[in-house]
Amino acid sequence: MQYTPIIQAQDLFYEILTTNIHHNNQIRILQGLNLTIQTGEQVAIIGSSGSGKSTLLSLLAGLDVPTRGNVQIQNMPFSSLDEDGRAAQRAKSMGFVFQSFQLLPSLTALENVMLPLQLKNAPDAKVLSLEALNKVGLSQRTQHYPKQLSGGEQQRVAIARAFATQPAILFADEPTGNLDNATGQIIIELLFSMNAETGTTLVLVTHDIHLANRCQRQLKLENGVLNELIKA
Repeated sequence: MQYTPIIQAQDLFYEILTTNIHHNNQIRILQGLNLTIQTGEQVAIIGSSGSGKSTLLSLLAGLDVPTRGNVQIQNMPFSSLDEDGRAAQRAKSMGFVFQSFQLLPSLTALENVMLPLQLKNAPDAKVLSLEALNKVGLSQRTQHYPKQLSGGEQQRVAIARAFATQPAILFADEPTGNLDNATGQIIIELLFSMNAETGTTLVLVTHDIHLANRCQRQLKLENGVLNELIKA
């Protein structure tokens, strides 16, 4: 089988500077991290709280830039682009599902899903958005605002929004973190069924072992480096 890398991180370092009255302190979160993710893979990044999982996801998605090292997306330089260049690449090829849903409260469910499509000037934004909401079981809730939806329904809207743009890569940061176990299980099933249907590359950060076990690969972040866990 021939594999095609879609994400490559090479020698990634990420450091932050903290300051107090006495001195400055450099904290290293990632150190010399290397990672290759193949097209269509499902990869879970796990690790203890504060290990840098969300930081790594932000670097891979171009929401932040590494202190040193580089990230390539589809064999093209990514982390070296300016902010506008990275934003354009995200709009073109990436979708996102966050723990906190990140829905705009002033927009209906349909309008929230349509927004990234409209930003891409997609002529069929409404049709694609209605299709996506139907797939996540919200065809009767399209005109409801986030405050009128349960947490699980809001996350379904977020998943519909992420998949409506038909992204090459979907990044998910603790997608079940704000949900009870039963609702979280429904969201997990939905996330993976839509992933299987579209063939999107899935990269997720989670502390949920059940969710991580659904992925083809599990990578544990410890002391700023990634170690692959071998499934039994």
